[in-house]
Amino acid sequence: MQTSALPDLAHTDAKPVHWLATATAMAAVVAAAGLLQPEAATATAEASEHRVTTQHGSAPAATAPDPAGVAFPLDCGAAGQTVADSAPGDLDGDGGSETVAVVRCAAGSGTPPSGIYVVTQRNGAAPRVVATLVDPAQKLNVTDLTVRDGRISVTLLGYSSADVPRCCPDEVESATWQWKGNAFIKSAEPAGSAARDV
Repeated sequence: MQTSALPDLAHTDAKPVHWLATATAMAAVVAAAGLLQPEAATATAEASEHRVTTQHGSAPAATAPDPAGVAFPLDCGAAGQTVADSAPGDLDGDGGSETVAVVRCAAGSGTPPSGIYVVTQRNGAAPRVVATLVDPAQKLNVTDLTVRDGRISVTLLGYSSADVPRCCPDEVESATWQWKGNAFIKSAEPAGSAARDV
């Protein structure tokens, strides 16, 4: 065995008093750390409680897809499209949230016809249109969009003839759609006449 050229160090010849002093110092450090971080300990407990609640309770509602970046099947040329209204809701009862969007061309003036589209987003994919409820080719304007209990409700404003100015629809229809089986089924009140501006 080789001997060291250095003098004996104190820690190599420890006595019981040294061990007691070290243990006391360590206990003081641990106690001080516990006293200085009560908020972090509380936050961890709350996160753990939340995780248990989520696992044993109902699953949180999924976020509805944002219709802003969706390419709707609407030809507007250089004018572009605008989402005039939207509403989220679980339409098919699967626990995921869809978005119903009222979309029309971004015309500078006048009242361009609207389309109503159902947008979904699954498994982190981009949002996409899965149903067209009203096609802009029907030349209708859409107001009063609501989604409640899986039902889509709107007011459809239309024109009785080509002679009616596009500013002033003269027919009104209250329409609802609900998912049944594998399609959205429409029900509507009979068309009436109205003198209202859009």
